[in-house]
Amino acid sequence: MKSQAILLASRPQGAPTAAQFQFETREISAPTEGQVLLKTLYVSVDPYMRGRMSAAKSYIAPFEVGQPIAGGVVAEVIESQSAALPVGSTVVGNLPWQEFSVADAKTLNPVPVDKAPASYFLGLLGMPGLTAYFGLLDICQPKAGETVVVSGAAGAVGLLVGQLAKIQGCRVVGTAGSDEKVAHLKALGFDEAINYKTTPDIAQALANAAPNGVDCYFDNVGGAITDAVYDLLNKHARIALCGQISTYNVTETPTGPRPEGKLLKTSTKLQGFIVSDYHSRWPEGVAKLTEWYAAGKLKGEETITEGFDQIPAAFLGLFAGENTGKAVVKVA
Repeated sequence: MKSQAILLASRPQGAPTAAQFQFETREISAPTEGQVLLKTLYVSVDPYMRGRMSAAKSYIAPFEVGQPIAGGVVAEVIESQSAALPVGSTVVGNLPWQEFSVADAKTLNPVPVDKAPASYFLGLLGMPGLTAYFGLLDICQPKAGETVVVSGAAGAVGLLVGQLAKIQGCRVVGTAGSDEKVAHLKALGFDEAINYKTTPDIAQALANAAPNGVDCYFDNVGGAITDAVYDLLNKHARIALCGQISTYNVTETPTGPRPEGKLLKTSTKLQGFIVSDYHSRWPEGVAKLTEWYAAGKLKGEETITEGFDQIPAAFLGLFAGENTGKAVVKVA
């Protein structure tokens, strides 16, 4: 059978554009022993994929030019050579951007669609949820009454970090890029939310929002917001370094403040992490996130784009702040 696929056409210099993506029709072979044929239902687009478009060494191999881009996908098994995954199963895995694909059953995880919408296993109950869970609870270890600041708070991870911090009894401050997102954060229970694009003095705004200083900082963004947070750190503060989206598309590394002195004086712990560091504990994280979701303590937020041909546009929209919560593309 034939399938549309989206390939990496070239490596971007600076911000990626539509020119980096190439559509191609590919022949899909029948599954062999232990394999399944999959129909793509939902595709995840994530900021980390920008790093994989470059050839630079990182924690994960770069995408290959001329080959399909791959990421989180929820799919339906339509033909099976595996007893573990019968026809009709819904699964999640790291799969190519294709309408149809063949994969080894052992590389896929069944999705319990009776517990949550299938797309949530790319967000709240998937990689972003686990990133929020381990970054906040394992690295920051917030205590009731402490102040938690989250940058990129309206994104797939940030929205969940804020909600998890409220479950822990914390005061939560988030930054986002529009008044609509700020209103959304407050509706989710954030104590304060700041539109960094329209705030003339982000440092003063953060100081006003965190009058007792900052105990935990979940950093998705970097840049000027992070510089401002460093001035508000309390003794023994904890920082989970999750992302630096403000610099993902720069062609030269910007020179900024050197924060080491502030970290030293406050005995702050700064830890960078990748969610795969916690792979052995993912079942624990999924179980807790599912429990809180079922109890109504966590809300999954999504921006859903429809159509396989819209995957590149949805990905590019991440860097323009077009999504609130998890950005996913509904393919079928």
